[in-house]
Amino acid sequence: MSKQKFVDVSKKYLHRYFIKAMGAMALGLFASLLIGTIFDTIGTYAHLPFLNTIATYAKNATGMAIGVAIAHALGAHPLVMFSAAAVGAMSNAMGAIIQDGTILSWAATGKGDEGIFYSAGPAGAFFAVIVACEIGMLVSKKTKVDVLVTPVVTILCGFAASWLLCPLVAYVMYYLGVFIATATTLQPLLMGVIISVTVGIILTLPISSAAICAMIFSEAAIQAAALEGTDKGLLLAGGAAAVGCCAQMVGFAVSSFRENKWGGIVSQGLGTSMLQMGNICKRPQIWIPPTLASAIIGPVSTMLFKLECTGVAAGMGTCGLVGPIGVAKEILKNPEAGAMPWIGLVLCCFVLPAVLSLLFSEIMRKLGWIRKGDMLLEG
Repeated sequence: MSKQKFVDVSKKYLHRYFIKAMGAMALGLFASLLIGTIFDTIGTYAHLPFLNTIATYAKNATGMAIGVAIAHALGAHPLVMFSAAAVGAMSNAMGAIIQDGTILSWAATGKGDEGIFYSAGPAGAFFAVIVACEIGMLVSKKTKVDVLVTPVVTILCGFAASWLLCPLVAYVMYYLGVFIATATTLQPLLMGVIISVTVGIILTLPISSAAICAMIFSEAAIQAAALEGTDKGLLLAGGAAAVGCCAQMVGFAVSSFRENKWGGIVSQGLGTSMLQMGNICKRPQIWIPPTLASAIIGPVSTMLFKLECTGVAAGMGTCGLVGPIGVAKEILKNPEAGAMPWIGLVLCCFVLPAVLSLLFSEIMRKLGWIRKGDMLLEG
């Protein structure tokens, strides 16, 4: 294989798996876990219990939604796609029981007598469903008993991939959570910058920051950090991630107002800053204003307002207001904190991202680094 052909093939599969499939995983996550989170929050504070019931079922369908979404993105045949729902469910739930950095139980699906259970979550589902779909497509519509062969092969291969990969994914996420919790506890200023900028950039890229944060800032990760006395650091890192994502979405919405008007405010501020990826590829400098804003706001969050966030909300930004809602939920757990955290929420999630990004973008426009139309959204 020539060098150019190898490069072309690599680009093809990178696009297939890490743009199409991962982008679809984010949609599946939003249509289940994230919507469930929104319903749960509204139901709790508006005293509407039927919304809490809906939320429970929506969250329980997370793995299945991810499985179907990825299979659809990969162009899977119907039987492969429907079988991927089962694969997504098992791989999302499977993981390992870990104690003091040691795996006590491989491919576990629940709590053990000792240690902390880590599920592989969306990241595990991502890998297992891809393996299951690709192998399932090799046999789909190839036999006269397709209705039996395709689901059997797809689900068995999905189970094998889940059994092998999910504990490893959980193990990696365990150590990543330990590192972030410890580092943020020791260096909240520096980690505020790093976490805010990194997660914000991931949010805008065509990959799922929500899935990553769902694992790094999971309840299991917080339990493990609590044993080391670094849980506060992990919660602060979650807050920095949340405001970093808000900075990207609000920042692009405001910076591009000249081009996209109010439609851009809604589509980017409440939708996704990923809409700017095409423009970023053409003019990378348009990414500077919201990224600089996140670098400033992150340490403001960790050092001054000490905002906290957990789970998937840390990677959602202002998309459906999930990020601010996640921060608000943590504030409500400590009613004695007073008004300071609420002021911080408004400033770090909305006001500062808008003001700083607009300031930086206007300076860059004056210097000619950003030109009229550079951030125009198609359609």
